Amino acid sequence: MTFIKFSYTFIFHALLCSFLIQAQESGVYSTPNIIIYLADDQNAWDYQIHGNDQVETSHYDRLVREGMSFSNAYTAQAICAPTRSQLFTGLFPVRNGCMANHLPVKKVKDINDYFSDLGYEVILAGKGHIKPFSVFNWTHFYHTDENRLLPIKKVRKYIQNATKPFCIIFASDLPHGPYPKQNNYTNKLLDYDPSARNSKQNVSRTKSGYYQNIEDDNTQLGRVLRMLKSEDVLDKALFMYMSDHGVKGKWSVRETGIKIPMVVRWPGKVAPQTQSDRLVTIADVLPTLIDTAGGDYIDEIDGRSFLSLLSGDDIQIRDYVYAISTRQNIQKCEIFPSRSVRGMRYKYIRNFNAMEVMEKNLGDNPAVNAFIKNGAQAHKHVPFEELYDLKKDPYEHRNLVNNTKYNDIKQQLAKELLRWMTEQGDFLITHTMPLIKPTLHPLDRTSKWNKPDKKLLGTLKDEDYMEVHY
Repeated sequence: MTFIKFSYTFIFHALLCSFLIQAQESGVYSTPNIIIYLADDQNAWDYQIHGNDQVETSHYDRLVREGMSFSNAYTAQAICAPTRSQLFTGLFPVRNGCMANHLPVKKVKDINDYFSDLGYEVILAGKGHIKPFSVFNWTHFYHTDENRLLPIKKVRKYIQNATKPFCIIFASDLPHGPYPKQNNYTNKLLDYDPSARNSKQNVSRTKSGYYQNIEDDNTQLGRVLRMLKSEDVLDKALFMYMSDHGVKGKWSVRETGIKIPMVVRWPGKVAPQTQSDRLVTIADVLPTLIDTAGGDYIDEIDGRSFLSLLSGDDIQIRDYVYAISTRQNIQKCEIFPSRSVRGMRYKYIRNFNAMEVMEKNLGDNPAVNAFIKNGAQAHKHVPFEELYDLKKDPYEHRNLVNNTKYNDIKQQLAKELLRWMTEQGDFLITHTMPLIKPTLHPLDRTSKWNKPDKKLLGTLKDEDYMEVHY
């Protein structure tokens, strides 16, 4: 009897071990590896599968067919470093400190901290454009090569020797400029732009080079997918693709800037050829991935997990998404801050230095006043308030703010925007029209892009800027 009991026990444990090994090998019960691919400066509509048949995006299109795409995914700031700061911290720009390009984040927890606690290694491969490294302490950071391409061979070598679960972020430098003058799209019809007011709009001279960079990034994405497949990673990992923001609406709070493509492929977990219309933001990615890896809910960040959407539960993650624009510390820098909020249908924008309110922003400093006036004048046709019905007007051509029929909606959204700004500690709540201390592009310096009046050169002092964390 004892021998029989021992035999059953032995067989049970043998079968259990065999099952667990098979489950681990199949990726069913193991901690999932995570792959993120982040394109740079690509409009949400510039993909074949989203309507643009003038450009080559076959590998992205494959991801859409094999995964879940998000039709209402957003960044809260349409520029490179602020988008990355949201992705890597789960915090919106003002709270994480990177509320203008080229700024460092505050001393906050980031993706490395959260995932190292879960036993992961975190690899950044490609474009950095995020600082300081005292916060972003990557397990490995592999820079782009001399041709601005991803270091795929280095990542392959890492995967071959990995002993822990990993989160790898492929941060492409494309299709961001510079754009090649010699390209496959010269002299071709390049008129696709669903956001254009006029179907006969002039096509930018750089568009052919932009399209070439998209094609080159598509080729690069294909190489990444093939490498992951050959290393037996692709079909067991969660793979997420995004662009950091649109290039047409870059620096603004327009839909052409803040709306981004997003797709998740995860065989056996995410149903292929599915789409979610729920509102999500790039700040929601970090808590979603933490949730995927078995981590706990994090109350102190702004992002919210949308893992339930990936699992097929069509529940509302957010009532609203928000955006900011500062337009300072960029190439063509100006004082023209904007904030926006959108629900499922309507979107409200407030431009805090519009011409109609500019006089209220002036103070006692003549130099500061001159730059405030310049900022308002540069956008003299942009009103203080804007309201759009995105269901009927997805690219914001018809401002409804003066239509009394929409007063209740406008007031509701304006109230929600001010609530969010207060919650975030937005400096526009505590300062009338603040100047952000530059790290690269001062308002009062001449550059290739910035041409202030000679009388204003070198007129701003340290005390003219608001107090900051860097």
